[in-house]
Amino acid sequence: GELFSFNLQLQNHRRIVSRLQLLIRSKAATKRYLARCLYTVGFGNNDYINNYLEPQFYGTSRIYTPRQFAGILIRHYSRQLRRLYLLGARKVAVYGLGSLGCIPAELFTNGTCVDSINNEVQLFNDNLMPLVDLLNVKLRDAQFIYVNVTAINSSNSSTPAEITIGNAPCCNVSVSVADGQCMPGQVPCSNRNQYYFWDDFHPTEIVNQAFSRSAYVALSPLLDAYPFAIDSPAELNSRAENPCLQYNLQWLVPTFQ
Repeated sequence: GELFSFNLQLQNHRRIVSRLQLLIRSKAATKRYLARCLYTVGFGNNDYINNYLEPQFYGTSRIYTPRQFAGILIRHYSRQLRRLYLLGARKVAVYGLGSLGCIPAELFTNGTCVDSINNEVQLFNDNLMPLVDLLNVKLRDAQFIYVNVTAINSSNSSTPAEITIGNAPCCNVSVSVADGQCMPGQVPCSNRNQYYFWDDFHPTEIVNQAFSRSAYVALSPLLDAYPFAIDSPAELNSRAENPCLQYNLQWLVPTFQ
């Protein structure tokens, strides 16, 4: 299917907000409605996997140090999140990056986790929490939440017990049509709940569900989610009387592609 950048997703969401105003027939009521919505946002994975970590195709790793590249991404992210706020979002869960050095694509190539990649990605994560603090201070009524994917991933209580295969994908991956993704027309594994990864990059549904639960309740306060869990009293009270749809925005193409 077609890939949509965060910029394009924000443009599409802007159109949706306009349609909501026509349906609700009140700009003020639409703002109140959107303020009760929960947005989940993921950003950065593809900027590393499909750009910075592929020096044979892109020159970003030769132009920018890991710290500089992380800073550039954070500045992009800050602008995008502010635009989302201006469109009416008030409650936004911002997901950090996982251990990209331990995905099957890296394990297959290197035989083990690549610490240098994990360290580079952590530079991005280290800047997310201060960004969340800044947005919560600068933007009125904003409730940005940082979801620490690395911490959740390292917690045994967050990993489903049925997962027994963490170093290989559930499906046969392609090396030509879509490198590292499932081969078209092939039947995936029948025991997908035992696999951590669906293909060379993406976790399986059972893993995503476990991560979502951990972010929602924050089994480790201030570690799994910051400054509070998604289901904190302040969060739930503001949505209890008038729940709405959850919006999920993802970076589906790299910033620098």
